[in-house]
Amino acid sequence: MTLNICASLLLLFLVNSVWTRTVRQVYDELDPEHWSHYTSECPQECFCPPSFPNALYCDNKGLKEIPAIPARIWYLYLQNNLIETISEKPFVNATHLRWINLNKNKITNGGIESGALSKLKRLLYLFLEDNELEEVPAPLPVGLEQLRLARNKISRIPEGVFSNLENLTLLDLHQNSLLDSALQSDTFQGLNNLMQLNIAKNSLKKMPLSIPANTLQLFLDNNSIEVIPENYFSAIPKVTFLRLNYNKLSDDGIPPNGFNVSSILDLQLSHNQLTKIPPINAHLEHLHLDHNRIKSVNGTQICPVSIAVEEDYGFYGNIPRLRYLRLDGNEIQPPIPLDIMICFRLLQAVVI
Repeated sequence: MTLNICASLLLLFLVNSVWTRTVRQVYDELDPEHWSHYTSECPQECFCPPSFPNALYCDNKGLKEIPAIPARIWYLYLQNNLIETISEKPFVNATHLRWINLNKNKITNGGIESGALSKLKRLLYLFLEDNELEEVPAPLPVGLEQLRLARNKISRIPEGVFSNLENLTLLDLHQNSLLDSALQSDTFQGLNNLMQLNIAKNSLKKMPLSIPANTLQLFLDNNSIEVIPENYFSAIPKVTFLRLNYNKLSDDGIPPNGFNVSSILDLQLSHNQLTKIPPINAHLEHLHLDHNRIKSVNGTQICPVSIAVEEDYGFYGNIPRLRYLRLDGNEIQPPIPLDIMICFRLLQAVVI
């Protein structure tokens, strides 16, 4: 799992390096004699930097509508305005758009013309945070890789809205008004390459159904979740980062081996109602349990492997990989029990 993550990060670095070189080549090849041409095309309300001819900056201009977008534009910045509608007309010539930032406007679902977004065939990143949407907009461009809808009023996810978004890797729905009823068994169907799903700060009482199998990062902080279903994480075998801070989890709401999952490297359970540390896997590296109701810690009981077996294997054996343990805000009194240090030999920080 760790090797796969490292490989993914290396690939991301290489892709970004290639993109950076490509952008620099655009800068280098741009003849100053052509700057006047780019300036004449630029909407008067916006800024077109000569050094970045594929970008259009219309942010913080008090705009109420989207201006006509020149054909050359890839990156469009429209955040912090008063825009209420998205229609097809401004994008007629903008067939190369990759990135649109419409955060902090006044866009409603009724203000989005049918097909205005889906016709942007090359769009990869769509930012619609801090607007007035009440449901996930549809239809969406099939090539999207990131969809950010945080801090709206979304309470409904239309059926099949994600069914064709197989390239989507990030979906951010945090701080909306989602109830359990909004997340059906087929809600996320089609998101075959999703890596990060953020549903924090909603009104969920249950773990969401049918999370895409390739999800690496699942954020569910600030809900009202009480129970982890038996074998819940077997359906998402690659989950690596799991955040369940600020929920209502108690000892009874967690199955005996609910978090004993080899893929999970970072587990955050802060601000819940736990009185003991749940069983964990030897692969876990970061564990956040601060601000629960834990009174004592027994290293022998929580150690994911037998301490006697660990002694036999020595440093090079299958020793637990826990490096960070946070326990402050509980009822635990220092000092740290010696058996904690014996079990978790790689610990670099313990907050108590």
